[in-house]
Amino acid sequence: MSLLAHQLELLAPARDADIGIEAVNHGADAVYIGGPGYGARVSASNSVQDIERLARHAHRFGARIFVTHNTILRDDELEGARRMAWDVYHAGADVLIVQDMALIAMDDMPPIQLHASTQTDIRTVEKARFLQDVGFSQIVLARELTLEQIREIHAALDPDRCKLEFFIHGALCVAYSGQCYISHAHTGRSANRGDCSQACRLPYHVVDAQGRFIAHDKHVLSMKDNNQSANLAALVEAGVRSFKIEGRYKDMGYVKNITAHYRRLFDELIEASEASGTPYARASSGRTTFTFTPDPNQNFNREFTDYFVNGRQDDIGAFDSPKNPGQPIGWVTKVGTDSLELELDDAARVLHNGDGLCYFDLQKELVGVAINRAEALSPGRWRVFPKDPIAGLKDLRKGTRLNRNRDMDWVRTLEKKSSDRRIGVWVVLGETPDGLSLRLTDEDGHTATATAPHERQPARDAARGEAALREHLGRFGQSIFTPLEVRLDLSQPWFVPPSLLNALRRDATAALEAERLRAYQRPTRAKPVEPPVPYPEDTLTYLANVFNHEARNFYTKHGVRVIDAAYESHEELGEVSLMITKHCVRWSMSLCPKQAKGVVGVKGTIKAEPLQLINGSEKLTLRFDCKPCEMHVVGRMKKSVLNQAAREAREVPMKFYRTRPVA
Repeated sequence: MSLLAHQLELLAPARDADIGIEAVNHGADAVYIGGPGYGARVSASNSVQDIERLARHAHRFGARIFVTHNTILRDDELEGARRMAWDVYHAGADVLIVQDMALIAMDDMPPIQLHASTQTDIRTVEKARFLQDVGFSQIVLARELTLEQIREIHAALDPDRCKLEFFIHGALCVAYSGQCYISHAHTGRSANRGDCSQACRLPYHVVDAQGRFIAHDKHVLSMKDNNQSANLAALVEAGVRSFKIEGRYKDMGYVKNITAHYRRLFDELIEASEASGTPYARASSGRTTFTFTPDPNQNFNREFTDYFVNGRQDDIGAFDSPKNPGQPIGWVTKVGTDSLELELDDAARVLHNGDGLCYFDLQKELVGVAINRAEALSPGRWRVFPKDPIAGLKDLRKGTRLNRNRDMDWVRTLEKKSSDRRIGVWVVLGETPDGLSLRLTDEDGHTATATAPHERQPARDAARGEAALREHLGRFGQSIFTPLEVRLDLSQPWFVPPSLLNALRRDATAALEAERLRAYQRPTRAKPVEPPVPYPEDTLTYLANVFNHEARNFYTKHGVRVIDAAYESHEELGEVSLMITKHCVRWSMSLCPKQAKGVVGVKGTIKAEPLQLINGSEKLTLRFDCKPCEMHVVGRMKKSVLNQAAREAREVPMKFYRTRPVA
């Protein structure tokens, strides 16, 4: 069933089926996962059998499974992509997340709902409306949008036809999604084909137009991690209905913790909306309880930002390090030959063998200290023996501030069972002419009944007999159900053996699960508007990522006259924008002309001149488009990449879609 206008969907990532199952158990309304291929995380693929196993578990709770089918495709891959779409559809997947328009244009595709990936670069009203009108039922907005921009897009769409999805947590790509080609230009590994080399996390020297160094070895393209915990109500008001957690490469602990964190926040928001008279609802069934208190700071993060949701912010970059700096915990009081003595900020805190500590050296590089053994000296004072030799820990001295970026007690907690998700049921024990019946009605209105013959005998003690019946009927053990109310619809309290009650409950529970699965409705694919709506532009550059003839035909059908091939086709041999981003290095370093406007003594002296990024032999130019407030990272494709592509093209004829001969 498609997402309804009043439903709020928590969408969690899964590297594999086991993680996806735990995402559902920890409160996800939907899970997105890679299939056997063509996903934008090349190392996070899964078999059709695993997709089927995950879908079967998710559908028990009415949760949906999205399969990422969101790379751009070569002509020789189209048939394989079509077959994979059918395979995951037959396995029970509910949605395909796609980037390549070939998948909406091809004939003989399964009737599966299609969502437009964030890789389609959705940041304008016109683009969003077009994607709605060609048949996408949900669109993943660019992470860079403000609340006002989201609100404008929502107002332009039909909420019954197309829902808005937005990333609320996790790592941030500095580029507009789908608009980064640095990885392919330098290594041949295409971000649009799921194999990004993450050049944005590297350190760079920043040099101005006069050759002066602005920064030395700073990770100026590395963003802090996204965290919209404080903005959920505002995002709901702006029109977002699906809330996405990044992390298909992340481990089980991350998915458990972050899913649980947002499940609690959304449950609070939904409860508050019920009190206000304009209720929202969760998009799947059941309630989830946890054995731990969720805390986003416990997982790997580069510190947090809410990015551009509330406008441009000064502090969005993780420029000192792309690693996890952890949380402050104390400082060094003594450095020995094989051990350190520490004093903790909070005397109640405990260190564990295997904990990870870290600190910034004098060059502000993050240095890790893995604890081999930890000994308590007194409350708040510890001696730790690092795994690595102390002599190799640069700039470590008395007074060094320490953070903890791995807490083994937390890790062990999340390695165990850490949640319980249950669907509420009303339980009614009644009589039949020859025995008893047990009727279960769940919170979604599904009903199942089990009966058993039984020679009725009055209970010797009516009060105790009734209490015993209620107690036994309320035991749902390892099932997915929990009693909301137990009612005895009996002419009098009867003696019923526990074995008979257990059998009735077991049969009724199995029947109710079967009824829920039978009644589950997968969302259907939307029909495009007829006649075909025009695309907002009549010319497409390499930035449109058109890599096959089906995508080209799609855009031609929608009125586009000039269509250049994708960057991966190797037709753009000169300098081009290898990355387009809302992040601005000049702004972050207080060199933006807009920042200087009105400041006495600097009027007209600060200009948006290009800067250069240097990492070893790699050089990139930063150009600034101040009207839309965007930065372009400019460069050219390496000869080694072109040579490798030429060799591959000889081995696989027609591998690349082209619009014109390669020079």
